[in-house]
Amino acid sequence: MNIDWELSGMIIWGIGIISWGIIRFRPNVKSRKTTITTTKRPLKERFSMLISQMGLGILPAIWVFTGFPQSLDRTTYPAAVIIGALIFIVSLWLFRKTHKALGKMWSHSLDLREDHKLVTSGIYQHVRHPMYTAFWMWAFAQPFLLSNWFAGFAGIVGFGTLFFLRVGQEEEMMRGEFGSEYDDYVNRTKRVFPSIY
Repeated sequence: MNIDWELSGMIIWGIGIISWGIIRFRPNVKSRKTTITTTKRPLKERFSMLISQMGLGILPAIWVFTGFPQSLDRTTYPAAVIIGALIFIVSLWLFRKTHKALGKMWSHSLDLREDHKLVTSGIYQHVRHPMYTAFWMWAFAQPFLLSNWFAGFAGIVGFGTLFFLRVGQEEEMMRGEFGSEYDDYVNRTKRVFPSIY
């Protein structure tokens, strides 16, 4: 039996996207029941969200469903697809853990909710932004799964734009809300990858 590894990579990517949406659905519904007390959604935030969605979802989907741009297709290697699948599975597991740890404190943007608590337990005792870690893993899984230079690497560019435009603002907002408690948390953790960054 011959396996079409290019198609397999596309299917795994698609299943990953659907799984991501399923994981996020319930926390999204629950968090909306808790009032937002502080929000920061400047034009830069909206722009970075759009670029991230383009890179992680829209542009790859265009290639998956239309083959455009075919001129940037590359050879598919079975080992690459398997590596991409494993990275995506770990990213989904981590994504679920972050939502579980955050509970009603979760928000898709720069928001603080009523009676907001600084979450430092569970997965958050290891890094300050494990959800960003999960997104980085998705972005790095994508070029392994999608055999097109443009579609594959669009996620790294797209999410990278959001991350570097947002993470400083988010940490400043948390510092403003929690003061020295947040500074202490910063001093004992890394941003996204334990012991590295």
